[in-house]
Amino acid sequence: MSDLLTSDAFVCFAGKAVHGLLGGLADRLDDGPGFVPEGYDFSKWFYPGNERFDRNPAENAGWKLGYAAVDLTPYDYYKHDYYLGGYLTAENGFNNTIESIVDKMMCRMVALDDGSGRGAHIFATVDCIGLGNRHIKSIRRKFADLLKYDGTDVPVASVNVFSTHAHSCVDTQGLWTATGKKVLHNLKKNRTGKGTYLSGTDPDFMRGLTDKIAGGMLAAIKDLTPGTLTYAEKDVGAAYFSNRNRPSATALDTRIRRFIFTPADADKRPTVIANFPAHPDVAGLPTSDGQGSGRELCGEYIYYMDEFIRRAGCNFLFINGAICAIYMRRDASNDGVRFSHRYEQSVRYGRELAKMTLSLSKNVTEIEADPLLADREQTEKDRAESEQNGGGFTLWYENWTPVEETALPPCLNLRLAQIKIPVTNPLIKLVGKLNLASYDVIRAKESYAVCTEIGYLELGNRFRAVLVPGEFCQDLWLGGESLTAEGSYLHRDFPLPPLTETFGKDIHVLGLANDAVGYIVPDNDYVLGEFKNHYHELISLGDRTGSTVVGGLQKLRAEIEA
Repeated sequence: MSDLLTSDAFVCFAGKAVHGLLGGLADRLDDGPGFVPEGYDFSKWFYPGNERFDRNPAENAGWKLGYAAVDLTPYDYYKHDYYLGGYLTAENGFNNTIESIVDKMMCRMVALDDGSGRGAHIFATVDCIGLGNRHIKSIRRKFADLLKYDGTDVPVASVNVFSTHAHSCVDTQGLWTATGKKVLHNLKKNRTGKGTYLSGTDPDFMRGLTDKIAGGMLAAIKDLTPGTLTYAEKDVGAAYFSNRNRPSATALDTRIRRFIFTPADADKRPTVIANFPAHPDVAGLPTSDGQGSGRELCGEYIYYMDEFIRRAGCNFLFINGAICAIYMRRDASNDGVRFSHRYEQSVRYGRELAKMTLSLSKNVTEIEADPLLADREQTEKDRAESEQNGGGFTLWYENWTPVEETALPPCLNLRLAQIKIPVTNPLIKLVGKLNLASYDVIRAKESYAVCTEIGYLELGNRFRAVLVPGEFCQDLWLGGESLTAEGSYLHRDFPLPPLTETFGKDIHVLGLANDAVGYIVPDNDYVLGEFKNHYHELISLGDRTGSTVVGGLQKLRAEIEA
């Protein structure tokens, strides 16, 4: 049966069926309220970043960082329906209404300034499945208003909002709510013109989210404090990361990247910023013993990394990486333990990743001398728990070797650009016309596109990264089999080189940045109808997304160097 479902004949038939059924229905519908004409100006509330790139510190320059965190958890869940953003399957009975709260849904943010006078940059990360371009701009607009009325005299060069892609926080995109009810209602509205469209997301919750995040950004700006910034990165191996469900993509990044800002004021807390690629997707499904329904709000492993790093006396910010098909591999942290609630896997994974993040530049002797990192009582508890469940035990720092930590000179360069990605996926067209997602869509004659953002970042003389607006396939970054004719489904080469050839081997990826357009996969490996190994295409704007994003980044790089 598996071979039949992935055969070329079946895939061809299924792909045509998807295009025919969904495309035909989409073509019969009028455009939804989020559709705008081709000449629409998207520049309002777009921050382009630095016009001038300074590769050497300005005179008297120095790092300043401000930190803030805001709680977005809907504590009135018991009297108002909220929905998890990420799971709506037969496994959970097609019901993801939040029944309880495990921890918190947060937004953490830093304001960072290099003292060059070119403006501060804000980096905010929301525990959510994703935020579309419309909500990103609402946050920026609200922040600009707060900054103006507060009278804080700090120029701002860019405002960047990332999503952690947590599958067990409130749905901020609108695709996992009471979907059936809203589809029927909006379908009727679309055909008759009577009444109003229902929003995919909860309007009141999203207004509150916007206000809280904007307020946090203002607090971060007002918290700007002088200090030093250091960087380290370490490959921790494949025991903690895996390519789970896209076998044609062969690249796998297993590095943890970490910044530490140490304030000059010893009374203020240092801030740890981490970046690595892993889906936060564990908590939101039921357990086989029936003890956990999975319908529990959970910040996933990011919350538990934050909890541990705060115990170490530091603030924490996490930015996810290129996560198309890349998931948290829990063999080494779970050690075979069977849990009554799936979020307990996030607890152990988050705790171990936090220990690794804090220990990149420490040797084994230093780790064992730290009672928090070594924590012999917790280690023995984990060991006993594993043995009771017939599992093994993995000591996370066994054979650990430290890496060098580098002080970064105060140079922050960030340029952002807008690009238009064609929408060729009929399912996405249908979602847009039924007003289920928070996107502004461009209508040009018979074609559609989404205006989104990309970016290029340099921190000091050591760290360079691109900002991409969705779940980026690592082959497009590092190179891999799916870029070749032999390894791709359509048996042709991807038309552009991977990012490491354009930007150099030391380029990194910050994912789900300033938008959440779904999966970004190579054009030559895009196929609708092969649902086992290519389901990602169903949640992608279409078959030109990969080349549009990579080509846009190449153009941005060339403009900066010119």
